Amino acid sequence: MRDLRIVFMGTPDFAVTTLESLVKGGYNVVGVITAPDKPAGRGRKVKESSVKTYAEAAGLKLLQPIKLKDPDFLKELEELGANLQIVVAFRMLPEVVWSMPKYGTFNLHASLLPQYRGAAPINWAIINGEKETGVTTFFINEKIDAGTILLQERLAIQNEDTAGTLHDKLMHLGSQLVLKTVDGIGKGVIEAVEQPNTTVLKEAPKLNKENCRINWKDDPQKIYNHIRGLSPYPAAWTKFQNKGESLVLKIYQAKLEREEHEIETSCVVFGKKELKVAVKDGFISLVEIQLPGKRKMSVEAVLNGLQIGENAKMI
Repeated sequence: MRDLRIVFMGTPDFAVTTLESLVKGGYNVVGVITAPDKPAGRGRKVKESSVKTYAEAAGLKLLQPIKLKDPDFLKELEELGANLQIVVAFRMLPEVVWSMPKYGTFNLHASLLPQYRGAAPINWAIINGEKETGVTTFFINEKIDAGTILLQERLAIQNEDTAGTLHDKLMHLGSQLVLKTVDGIGKGVIEAVEQPNTTVLKEAPKLNKENCRINWKDDPQKIYNHIRGLSPYPAAWTKFQNKGESLVLKIYQAKLEREEHEIETSCVVFGKKELKVAVKDGFISLVEIQLPGKRKMSVEAVLNGLQIGENAKMI
């Protein structure tokens, strides 16, 4: 059994679960690398990463480099004497960092590689209507999410899953896969394999304002998947045209209702407790939404204070 000295790199909540599993499992974590503190929110208060909060509470050695090629940081990293590095939801590493430890640097990715390489694999798997996803551990190389695969674990995507619920499932599944990977490396029994060559690669690019907007002319299932895949963050959005005013409306939860009708696509159908958008062969019934300057609310609560005109529609 190899005597492993581990450096862990990560930033958000998704990474904390894995770090906590390593610490509670008695693995020798000699250092933690996370993002520098930065201003966040409307008040621009300085916020520390979730990984930093946990690492400090656990009494772990912590480094927060601004530049990963900074000579002072590289010296500190080398002095930790790690022979294995683990990356979970961090930034792209330069070769001088990922090539440093004897047993390599491996990453946990929230997809079944080679599919959904990129920044938002959880979101895009749901947006694209996948029935299955998973987690992968792989050795980092110079290409993004393209290194040799160590282990994978599959997970079914349920019809009611959102990006939020799937995130949490994969977070826990991933933490256990990392432990299996570390054990395999420690025993020297894992054989890394090249990622399969496939002609159809589904990417997981960064989410932006444009690719989060709803196209009401799309297939109803596609619209429903789009809303689920962006909930709770960053949220699917549309423009709500009502009484001569156009408002940006975020949609966090909806239901798909299949029904034949002759209502024009994107027109709004409403009552005292419901707000539905006409789509091809059905409706998207809104459940939880957010108007500008307001908090997330149930549609019923919104309708208590919102007057809707007869020709209201989503654009």
